[in-house]
Amino acid sequence: MQTILREGACRFYFVSADRYESPHIHVRRDDGFAKFWRDLVELQSSGNFSRPELRRILRIVEQNQVRFLEEWNDYFDS
Repeated sequence: MQTILREGACRFYFVSADRYESPHIHVRRDDGFAKFWRDLVELQSSGNFSRPELRRILRIVEQNQVRFLEEWNDYFDS
């Protein structure tokens, strides 16, 4: 797992096995998890995050979407 960002208790990362999927970012905090598609910044799945937490995480993903895509491309194109 490649950690890209830590924001509070949340870790934003991607997994090398996801190479052939569209760019996306995983988020984990304690027992909470979520997956956001990068191009549309759309929630793909989640568990154990409240709606307010998901809205906050969505804002972080939106604010960092260029960085996440650059990191994705650097990692998977190398």
